[in-house]
Amino acid sequence: MELKVTECAIDADGVATVRFNRPGRGNSWTARLNQEYRHIMARLDADPAVRVIVVRGAGKQFCVGADFKALDFYAAEDRDYEATVGSATAAQPGYGVRPEFDHDLVWHWGMRKPVIAAINGACAGIAVALAGFCDLRYAVAGAKFTTVAARIGLPAEYGLGWLLPRLVGVTHAADILLTGRIFTAEEALAMGFLNGVIAPDEFDDAIAGIAKSVARTVSPQAALVTKRQLYAELMANDVGACVEDSKQKLGQLMREPDFKEAIRAMGENRPPRFPGLGAVA
Repeated sequence: MELKVTECAIDADGVATVRFNRPGRGNSWTARLNQEYRHIMARLDADPAVRVIVVRGAGKQFCVGADFKALDFYAAEDRDYEATVGSATAAQPGYGVRPEFDHDLVWHWGMRKPVIAAINGACAGIAVALAGFCDLRYAVAGAKFTTVAARIGLPAEYGLGWLLPRLVGVTHAADILLTGRIFTAEEALAMGFLNGVIAPDEFDDAIAGIAKSVARTVSPQAALVTKRQLYAELMANDVGACVEDSKQKLGQLMREPDFKEAIRAMGENRPPRFPGLGAVA
């Protein structure tokens, strides 16, 4: 697929950076951007050279939500929203792990690689959901967030009514969703939505450092299995079954090369040299 509104690069450490590239329109979300993003993420997840993925926006904004022209398209006439955003022909990164994950944005949870949302500026609407379905979230100090939907006559979108209470609690989720107010990165950190807030002049280097640390020091196999546990167990009701499943996985991974390499590296006082995950057809 020709990339017109996104960019992608992979460095020598296996850090892939995906960039929404519509800076003149706040990197606003369109059907084209969605198609390209899914295409890139499917390709990166299948690439054995990639160990971690960073998602960010071009310029000074992350993504300001749906493009106004798209919203105007629906306001002008009675149109079938679901029919116009169907993803049946789009790439399907993360699909096939669990039926619950085979949906827009939730597919991030089925991916094999950790995904970091590097929120370099304004984050609104669908972009809040996208960031929420990433594994780690960091924002530049002062970045503004809003779900906005309640202020334009719309409901919580793309699973935010399910996701936000689990990330920030019902009290904060109700505030965010029912008021549609603008809140800052610092508030989002205090709520628990973010893993960190970083000063603007340190942001790029800090994100690069976090991503490189994951790429260089974390076992790709362990990251994959842990990611599967993390999100599958959100769906579970039996904590005991989760404990027993984790014991089984411990036994399995102790027989894998990554565990043995990690123990050797500790004994030799050196960084581990983990092989990457195999390619996916």
